[in-house]
Amino acid sequence: MAYRETLSRRGVRRSEMMKRVARFSKLKGFDGGLPDSRMPGCERILYNVIGFQPPKTERDGKQSPVGENAARMAAIKISEGFNLGYCRALPGKGPMLHNHDTNETFIAMTGIWRASWQNEKGRLEHVDLKPLDVISFPPGAARRFMNVSKGPKHQHATLMFVIGGDAPSAEFTSESMDELERQGIWPQRKGKQRQ
Repeated sequence: MAYRETLSRRGVRRSEMMKRVARFSKLKGFDGGLPDSRMPGCERILYNVIGFQPPKTERDGKQSPVGENAARMAAIKISEGFNLGYCRALPGKGPMLHNHDTNETFIAMTGIWRASWQNEKGRLEHVDLKPLDVISFPPGAARRFMNVSKGPKHQHATLMFVIGGDAPSAEFTSESMDELERQGIWPQRKGKQRQ
C-alpha cells in the first residue's frame, strides 16, 4: 500500500520565497511608538521580522507589541497566525510590565535576559534566560523582560520574541501607565512629536 499525502502541496517560485527572507543586517529597528519608549530604563530597539500588522484598536495605551512604527514595517509581510521579532537592549533596559491578548514566547539569543511575571498574588517573579533558553507566556499574564547581562554597559544583547495571532494587541498595566503619567511621559502632550 502506497503512502498517501493528505495535506495540500504546491510549488513555490524563488521570487515568492525571497519575499520571505529577512537579513538581520538589513532590518530596520525602531525605538519608539510604545507608551514607555521615552521612559528612562525602558530604552530598546524592536525589529519587526514577520507579521505584526497593526491591531484593530490602537488608542489609550493599546497597540501592537512592537509599537506604532514597527507594526507597519514587517520585513516579511505575512499573516499566518504568528509574529516574530527581536529586541536589542543595553544592560538594565527593557519594557515596563505589560500584557498581550495572545501567547508571547521569548528566546534569548545573546546575553542574559530576565523574564518577569505577576503571580496569582500580584507579586513579581522571574527567571533568567541564557542564550537559547525559552519562556512562553500565556495570554493575559502581565510580564516584562530586561537585559541583565554582566559586562560592558555599552554592549547590546538580543532577545527573540514570537507572538501568536495575526494582529496581536498589547497594553501596559495600569500601574505602568500611572508611572508614565507621573513621569510626564503619558499621555503624549499635543504639539510634541511622537517618537
